[in-house]
Amino acid sequence: MQNLTFGIEIETIGRTRSAVAKAIQQVVGGRIEHIADAYDTWQVVDNRGRAWQTKSDASLSASRSQQAEVVSPILRYEDMDELQEVVRSIRRCRAKVDASCGIHIHVGSAPFDAKALTNLVKMVNKQERLIEYALGVSEARRSRWCRSIDESFIQNLERRRPRNLDAINAAWYGRHNNRPQHYDSSRYRGVNLHSVWFRGTIEFRWFDATLHAGKVKAYIQFILALANKALSSRSASSSKRTFDPSTAKYDFRVFLLRLGMIGDEFKTARLHLLSRFEGSSAWKHGRPAQTANPTRLAA
Repeated sequence: MQNLTFGIEIETIGRTRSAVAKAIQQVVGGRIEHIADAYDTWQVVDNRGRAWQTKSDASLSASRSQQAEVVSPILRYEDMDELQEVVRSIRRCRAKVDASCGIHIHVGSAPFDAKALTNLVKMVNKQERLIEYALGVSEARRSRWCRSIDESFIQNLERRRPRNLDAINAAWYGRHNNRPQHYDSSRYRGVNLHSVWFRGTIEFRWFDATLHAGKVKAYIQFILALANKALSSRSASSSKRTFDPSTAKYDFRVFLLRLGMIGDEFKTARLHLLSRFEGSSAWKHGRPAQTANPTRLAA
């Protein structure tokens, strides 16, 4: 898990792109550059030569001057503390998020062969309703920006059992597509494999935007654990789990533990990821009734 590369996009409103770039620079150092492209990009080239960018995004509710989509460079697990400080600095500069804002997390797709990608899609399909509930994905976002996995895509994977990435490409697009375009409509899914062929990453689009550094870390840890499980598993089932609100908190905790999110390293992540559920995370059907102690009764 800690060997995977990742990146993050955080959409914000309320502050200019240059102001958000300055907030990033306060943490990572380096220099700020203005790129006069279609997104009016402001770029921070940090002390290690990596580019952090702030871009406009027409989907955001604010005026163009007050839009700042933050795009990180390629990061590794050891960069997590610095990323959290970047998030805190952006919050301190008074950038905000609202319902129009989201977070997209990318994992480098280089380690993924056909088996690993298939495992990932099947694992998510099985647990998708639990995942969407845990992350608070609204019906509006599910219907447009991060739709569920396409049932016909799952059926193609089950029927054809693709042995290479070209076969998965054909199943994803409905034909072999060797020249994918940026805004292909297939990209608007919670798990976006269009990004594999367009930019060499797997994109996860479920997340509402937040400038809470602990939640950002929890989301990234969850995605890295999910990706690592897909890479390390021999196979996976795609059969959808029935969503039961009365046991969902327990069910999702068990899922997190099976992903390897065990121990103090993931304690805060488990707290954030389970916070929307009601009920018990330790007991599937509630804590068992305490039985009387026969020795005490006899005394």
